[in-house]
Amino acid sequence: MSLPELKITVFSDYICPFCYIGDARLNRLRELYTLRVNWCFLEIHPDTPAAGMSVSKLGYDDATWQRMMSTLSHMAEEDGLKFREHDFTTNSHASLLLAEAVKRNASEHFYALHDSLFRVLFIDGENIGDPEVLRHIAIDAGISPELVNQAWEDPVYETHLKHYLEAAQELNVRATPTFFIGDGKLRIDGAMPYEDMLKKIRTNESSTS
Repeated sequence: MSLPELKITVFSDYICPFCYIGDARLNRLRELYTLRVNWCFLEIHPDTPAAGMSVSKLGYDDATWQRMMSTLSHMAEEDGLKFREHDFTTNSHASLLLAEAVKRNASEHFYALHDSLFRVLFIDGENIGDPEVLRHIAIDAGISPELVNQAWEDPVYETHLKHYLEAAQELNVRATPTFFIGDGKLRIDGAMPYEDMLKKIRTNESSTS
């Protein structure tokens, strides 16, 4: 028996820990639906250096940061996700260009890359702002060196990222991840608990059927 199709547009960034959790919750929907996911890559901290920096420099006060990390740890535990201490961040621009190029030119390797980018940063603690780290991830995912170079040299992928940013601004996307479900009328901001996410999707299906 084939699963019903569900279209989802996701605004996401690989350096966002809540996107890592949101991606895991999205994957659980694959047990019930054939997902058609439109990934829109949105760079959330473009001023962060590619060499990486302490998360203390992101500008959050201690109380806010501790509250965010407590929430994050609880969410990761709920989904059985491994998660190292989130003590540094990096620039995601090169990784987003790479993901965009692979999505459009080697889609059969996209999810191997996609999953690895989250894992390498949030479990292994490596810097996905480093081009050499990204090259190793890409090669391990079966992506050709030529496509890696194309991702960073062909201006078309910069144009695609610019279009995602413009779309996010038009839709008033203020956080990652943000999900637009089906015809886009159902919007979910943030990494909502899976059961709540599924309930909203089913309610939306009932109202549009």
